[in-house]
Amino acid sequence: MQWIYLVLAGLLECAWSTTMKLSNGFSHLWWSIVTVIGMILSFVFLSLSLKGINLSIAYPIWTGIGAVGAILVDVLVFHDSISPLTWFFIVLLITGIIGIKMTSH
Repeated sequence: MQWIYLVLAGLLECAWSTTMKLSNGFSHLWWSIVTVIGMILSFVFLSLSLKGINLSIAYPIWTGIGAVGAILVDVLVFHDSISPLTWFFIVLLITGIIGIKMTSH
């Protein structure tokens, strides 16, 4: 169950970073409220995951999911373009996340 909490925490990190962008520097109340709720929920699920997963494993996976998710949102929703070299490093990041999961006990 802790792994489900961790993935959910990472997805919520991606969500709150997206809504923070939409809040336009916290100048739009609705998006600002959604951002803060997303932050709180992300931390709650991260803390729940830490009951069964070491911090040294959970934290990089949490931030990795959020980072890759934010990049994908930026490309797919906000139509940002990134270079092939950047895509290469994104693949390395995903490989690292998978490697951390596969080598954890």
